[in-house]
Amino acid sequence: MPRPGPRLRLIDVAERAGVSLATASRALAGREGVSEEVAGRVRQVARDLGYVANPYARTLAGGASSTVGLVVHQVDDPYFSEIAGGVIQVAAEEGLLVQICHSGRDPDAELRQLRHLIAQRVGTILIAGSGYDDAQVEAEARAELAEFQRQGGRVAVIGRHALGVDAVLPENEAGGRALTDHLLNLGHRHIAVAAGTAGLTTVADRLAGVATALRQRGLSLDDLPVVHSDFTRDGGRVAAERILRERPQTTAIIALNDAMAIGVLSTLRAHRIPVPERMSVVGFDDVPVAADLAPSLTTIRLPMTDMGRMVLSLALKPRATRPRRRTIGHLLVVRDSTGPVPTVLPASRAEAGERRGVVRPVS
Repeated sequence: MPRPGPRLRLIDVAERAGVSLATASRALAGREGVSEEVAGRVRQVARDLGYVANPYARTLAGGASSTVGLVVHQVDDPYFSEIAGGVIQVAAEEGLLVQICHSGRDPDAELRQLRHLIAQRVGTILIAGSGYDDAQVEAEARAELAEFQRQGGRVAVIGRHALGVDAVLPENEAGGRALTDHLLNLGHRHIAVAAGTAGLTTVADRLAGVATALRQRGLSLDDLPVVHSDFTRDGGRVAAERILRERPQTTAIIALNDAMAIGVLSTLRAHRIPVPERMSVVGFDDVPVAADLAPSLTTIRLPMTDMGRMVLSLALKPRATRPRRRTIGHLLVVRDSTGPVPTVLPASRAEAGERRGVVRPVS
């Protein structure tokens, strides 16, 4: 029989009561998710064994009551920083700790992070960021999370459709449609898209919104240059360079997140292309710096901090019989980076340079 006192482990109580470690932790902490019958049995076993709760051991071994694992795609992206801020606010209110993991938009890295968090016995797992169009990858993540939930863990995600868990879903398609409508209403027809990493469902959803807006005007996404590169500022620079090189008559660039839009603006500034007089630029997310850029960025606003608060609040609710969905609205914020289509378009990059008094060789 285990020896009573502070050296007795919580797992000894769980095994004697015939419950999981997570259930024993919840029962002794008085948290939701355990029936009164089971909680009473666990408490009685703890008394019989002389178990004395150790708050430090509870944090490490019984993380189910104290630790939230948050997996984000890009820890230095303001979009994810804002979401993390919202998660941390709710965690502080609930007396929880938050462990943040970075996947780098690599599905294999994401799976490793999930398995690591589960091995560390966190009580709640949150994932913020796009899903993947690889069905096998999504199936593996879904299986890991389903087993975690069967063991008493709690899960909620942002922007994921296929994981079978509670989800906060931004209106990505509707936002893509609103951005495109805005540019079309300004007269732009030579539009290019800095589309972000191929294989991300967020990219696909936002592109679907672009396609819908074009189709309603008798146009087609197939006729537009869609450049896939990293969903980052550097990816925006790469996409903009290619657009300028291959489609010099472009008058507007849709960047599918603000980080890419910042990279696009940087490249246009380096080429001395005035925004919006010669080129309009739009982004997506409305990160805090978007309003402070020069020119300030026209973009779709998502309530990122609120999304972070909502996803943890959703995870902490008693589990429902079916996954819950919370749709997050969007707002088109028009700023200085968009304007009417220019009346005269340069025929080539060289001609564009001559109009500015700068001759640049054609790449």
